[in-house]
Amino acid sequence: MPIACCIRYQIDPFQLDGFRAYAEAWAPIIPRCGGRLVGYFLPDEGTNDVAYALIAFDDLASYERYRARLRADPDAGANFATARRERFIVREERSFLRIVDATFGAAGGHQERRV
Repeated sequence: MPIACCIRYQIDPFQLDGFRAYAEAWAPIIPRCGGRLVGYFLPDEGTNDVAYALIAFDDLASYERYRARLRADPDAGANFATARRERFIVREERSFLRIVDATFGAAGGHQERRV
């Protein structure tokens, strides 16, 4: 059963650039460790201290293997260390969601109607 790990971050809104660099650093690490990175999302309008990440996996066992690889990956360790040192993440929560297969990766936006 495909799942997604949704990570909700409460961030320091005055360190948005630091969090952005942290998020960008995950782009090569997450796929290398076995996750499918859907994306990181920064605050824009409204609440200025909440960001999200969405990472997909085939199942919970795949997620557990990913976590083990992440703990062993030196680039991941360095990125975690930067977050601890710079303190731009105030709080982090994880939720696991089941993916509705027919919608995952579906083309977005307005579909032109053909006659």
